[in-house]
Amino acid sequence: MAGLEKITSQIIEDAKLIAAEKLEAAQKEADAIINEAKQTCANMEREASEKEKALQLVHEGRMKSSAEQQKKIALLRAKQELIGEVIGEAYDVLKAQRVEDYFLTMEKILRSYALPEDGEIYFSSDDLARMPKGFEEKIQAIAREKGGSLMLGKEPGNITDGFILVYGGIEENCTLKALLDAKKDQLQDKVSEILFA
Repeated sequence: MAGLEKITSQIIEDAKLIAAEKLEAAQKEADAIINEAKQTCANMEREASEKEKALQLVHEGRMKSSAEQQKKIALLRAKQELIGEVIGEAYDVLKAQRVEDYFLTMEKILRSYALPEDGEIYFSSDDLARMPKGFEEKIQAIAREKGGSLMLGKEPGNITDGFILVYGGIEENCTLKALLDAKKDQLQDKVSEILFA
């Protein structure tokens, strides 16, 4: 029996050794898996952090861009309002000129818009009432210079300032407001150059 105990004891010892080796190998494999998992988690955390930083930069960039765009729009709106006010004040100044200066302005406008045709010119009732002596002759002289003729309409036009030219049934609106509106883009550019250069 002693031989049998020795063999059993040897088998048990061998089994313990094999078990210890397997446990050690399993522990090493488990440690390797844990270390790989830790490394993977660290990589994922780093990638997530980098993505979060990148998203934050993109978000900040968008916010800054949006703020700059809103600032530009507000500045442009303010400039346009200021230009509109300046043009409006110019209209008021033209309209409120002394009679002599006002009709001198009307002469200049007429020289620009008179055609080498026969036509009529209509002023507002206020302008007809305050028209200086000899102005009708100036109208006719300017029309002749252009190769045409203009008759002063005795009935007032339905306007507040400036005049209406009528050639062959076609009206040319030469009121101050219409002339400023027609030149609005050019005036805005000029006023912008003066104010914001």
